[in-house]
Amino acid sequence: MAPSAGAELSTLNPLSALWLTLAAAFLLTLLLQLVPAGLFPGCPLFQDLIRYGKTKGAGPPRPAACQAFDIPKRYFSHFYIVSVVWNGFLLWCLIQSLFLGAPFPNWLHGLLRILGASQFQGGELALSAFLVLVFLWLHSLRRLFECFYVSVFSNAMINVVQYCFGLVYYVLIGLTVLSQVPMDGRNAYVIGKNLLMQARWFHILGMLMFIWSSAHQYKCHVILGNLRKNKAGVVIHCNHRIPFGDWFEYVSSPNYLAELMIYISMAVTFGFHNITWWLVVTYVFFSQALAAFLSHKFYKSKFVSYPKHRKAFLPFLF
Repeated sequence: MAPSAGAELSTLNPLSALWLTLAAAFLLTLLLQLVPAGLFPGCPLFQDLIRYGKTKGAGPPRPAACQAFDIPKRYFSHFYIVSVVWNGFLLWCLIQSLFLGAPFPNWLHGLLRILGASQFQGGELALSAFLVLVFLWLHSLRRLFECFYVSVFSNAMINVVQYCFGLVYYVLIGLTVLSQVPMDGRNAYVIGKNLLMQARWFHILGMLMFIWSSAHQYKCHVILGNLRKNKAGVVIHCNHRIPFGDWFEYVSSPNYLAELMIYISMAVTFGFHNITWWLVVTYVFFSQALAAFLSHKFYKSKFVSYPKHRKAFLPFLF
């Protein structure tokens, strides 16, 4: 039987503690942004670290010291290159262990143990972690494709701290998935020794949710990219315009909403009960909500005719 949520929270492993800390930090940051400007004195450095791309120019005047650490936002593609390579390697190691009986490398097994992986995790299915790692790799591969062939980047910037955070994030997220695999020594432990016999209804539901969310995110990125292209698909400018269509009819940042739904689909694939992954989802929720809120403020300040019924992140709510 899977351990209770209360028991898991009382004994957080290092990875769970990290995701809980990040979720709390972004929740606090979001709440500070919701406070009226006159009640909380703004810190230019703090604002610079939480804003990127188009929202950097919408914040307070940026100190020259902050601008010295700017790098192009188009470097987002580096995140997905790292993810495709690193999480592809982790997926390969898991496939080798599950289907060929090959043990994880000593250094990887030792790292997973340090991060909190345990032997014979109660009730966790190896198939769940395998599918989630496949989803994560496919998601990164699609996003890499979009960076090169769909998105049209302007000269917008991100801070080098944000850049480094993004690189580390995609390394940690793969390790988080792999740490959920039940282990027997250095090998993945498969209950019943037959991976396909572990298939459950929530695996199918999670897969359908993943495909649905990914399709909507791709469509939203196509809509954004097309705003800067002519009918022949040639980039003609890098200005911001009001997007319409699909989930843009409800929220300003449907791509962020779809990102959240993708991570929720992975939580479903884990069988709903994986506390560590729900902490990841909580972090994703608050980080994407923060980015969506800042983006919503940018659109409303730039376009007088911006649709008043649109919310920032959650349809009809926020």
